[in-house]
Amino acid sequence: MIEVEHLQKVYTTKGNLLTRSQVHAVRDVSFRIPDGGAISFIGESGCGKTTVGRILAGLETPSAGVVRLDGADIHQTPTRERRDLRRKIQLIHQDPYQALNPAHSIEQALSAPLQIMAKQKSGSPRAWIRERMDEVLTMVGLEPASVLYKHPHMLSGGQRQRIVIARALTVEPTVLVADEAVSMIDVSLRLGVLHLLRDLREKLRISLLFITHDVAAARYLGQGGQISVIYKGLIMEQGLTEVVIAHPRHPYTQALLSAVPVLKGLETMGADRFILAKEMNAQSDAQAGCLFADRCPFAQARCFTEAPALIGEDHQYACHFPEVRQVAAVAAE
Repeated sequence: MIEVEHLQKVYTTKGNLLTRSQVHAVRDVSFRIPDGGAISFIGESGCGKTTVGRILAGLETPSAGVVRLDGADIHQTPTRERRDLRRKIQLIHQDPYQALNPAHSIEQALSAPLQIMAKQKSGSPRAWIRERMDEVLTMVGLEPASVLYKHPHMLSGGQRQRIVIARALTVEPTVLVADEAVSMIDVSLRLGVLHLLRDLREKLRISLLFITHDVAAARYLGQGGQISVIYKGLIMEQGLTEVVIAHPRHPYTQALLSAVPVLKGLETMGADRFILAKEMNAQSDAQAGCLFADRCPFAQARCFTEAPALIGEDHQYACHFPEVRQVAAVAAE
């Protein structure tokens, strides 16, 4: 199980003492992912969801808070134990075109992490490495003989994304962090990759953190799991995926759902949809009250002076004046 408690990440901008400022990328984020469970983080670009994933994968150190894997703090354990813990959490990169070294064949890309593990295996290391490469490639729906000796530029975007997933699986992780895992591939191929990730979660009992701005993808992949709506590093709403999407309480969640294109005959027509008039303003990070107040069409005086707490149990939201507004149902891809 992954347990994240009161996670924070603050960056200090470059410059002299007078021009430096602090950027709060993540603010007091808490969540849990059980074995074989899934949680999706959705929000606009720059809202902090990728930073949460990078902290889980060990690529960033939190400014405050705790990240536990099966009860062990992955940022505070001794170096050797920390390496073993981080091996269990693997990141699936957003861009498969840049995630693979163009000078290396697929065999080289997959065998590199396996060479370290092979030292702990009995028998022939070379035979075990080949067997493991064949296993993970078959697992992600690729024929080993047809891709192993090719270079990345010889593969399609969908194949490259599957190779990136296979590379993450080589070291037998228990948690996958998928950062916009389908945003860089053709729309016609996205469903196949999403189905693959859901299949891996169900068959291998791998926990999944799915980072996306695509509500439909989050709904498809997160069936039976949780969804968290994040804005300026703060969770605005979270709960069971189907519940949050069907009954959004926070205006920001409602705005995200309103931005989903309506397909006549497939989604609710005549729903109470609204588009945010203002862009996200980083300068308002230090404002008193709700961080979303300057963009919220329903904000009242209290919203600008008092920050709302995250209330509720199974379905939580941080809003002084929550209201269920009908928004278009989101069709799965």
